[in-house]
Amino acid sequence: MEEKIKAFVLYSPVDMRPQSLNMPKPNSDEALVKIKSVGVCGSDVHYYRNGRIGSFIVKDPLILGHECSGEVVSVGNAVSNVKAGDRVVIEPGVPCRKCWYCKNGRYNKCPDIKFMATPPYDGGLVEYVAWPADFLIKMPDTMSFQNGALVEPFAVGLFATKRSGLYPSSSVAILGAGPIGLSTLEAVKAMGASDIICIDTMANRLSVAKKMGATHVIDAKEEDVVEQVKKFTNGEGAHFVFETAGAAKTVQQTVELAREGGTVTLIGLPPEAEIKMPIVEAVIKELKFVTSFRYCNVFEEAVSLINHGRVNLEPLLTHEFSFDQTLEAFAVSEHEKDKAIKVMINL
Repeated sequence: MEEKIKAFVLYSPVDMRPQSLNMPKPNSDEALVKIKSVGVCGSDVHYYRNGRIGSFIVKDPLILGHECSGEVVSVGNAVSNVKAGDRVVIEPGVPCRKCWYCKNGRYNKCPDIKFMATPPYDGGLVEYVAWPADFLIKMPDTMSFQNGALVEPFAVGLFATKRSGLYPSSSVAILGAGPIGLSTLEAVKAMGASDIICIDTMANRLSVAKKMGATHVIDAKEEDVVEQVKKFTNGEGAHFVFETAGAAKTVQQTVELAREGGTVTLIGLPPEAEIKMPIVEAVIKELKFVTSFRYCNVFEEAVSLINHGRVNLEPLLTHEFSFDQTLEAFAVSEHEKDKAIKVMINL
């Protein structure tokens, strides 16, 4: 008889149920991983609520969750980088390894990438997964599984920071103080930024940003954002501006917040397909625009930064739930944004 495991499966919008599945069997290049912690991402909530994100539509039952850590239970006969008992972070996007993008180190752009919890590929809200071993990153024994699951959102901020070309002693403005904005805060801090300004409309998130090392915080509901950024940067604007909120207004605002010759990095994904931009001003200021999507080649670096105390992600973790409380965890993520930053499900 097949051994059974538990999972939460999304069937249609707001219809996610516990289900019994067969234990996965790893291929020769895979490891069987017992999932320990899964973070709830905004994309998970979108799929749960709407059944789709853009052209990605939940047509068949789908397991959500792509911010995962766990423990290796067994490995295929071709695996040598991990062994049973290893504590690991799962990098959730597995590319083809053969295309131009993969061979040139940009595997996040692989057209055949299989990304956890993105239709039609299942994610980590399940007791066990079989996963390609070369996309498992060992965690040190001192790192908690919760911190391991936070590596994925931190990787987004770290990758964007590296793409931006940020240099030590530069000033930074971060639009949005959610999980990605705060992860970007930790990344720019580790890379040597001096003045770090975080902007949001939620007081609790700004408070966390201050605790995490932001030199200044701005409540966009109460203050003139452009005026305040200029005030904190000697009237010049920030050397680097990171947009993580994914809103039309904040995307447009990046041009005003950047100094002459500054760099704007766009990370957030707005719901609008097109946004009007003050292009003439951007050209006159000679701004550099950088876009950043997911990540590649940064997970080991992210684990190392956390392990050596250069990065502290624990303030992001505001709520924890057991696996049986998964639906409650999603409700908190969706409806209590004034309190919740990162919601974690522990198995």
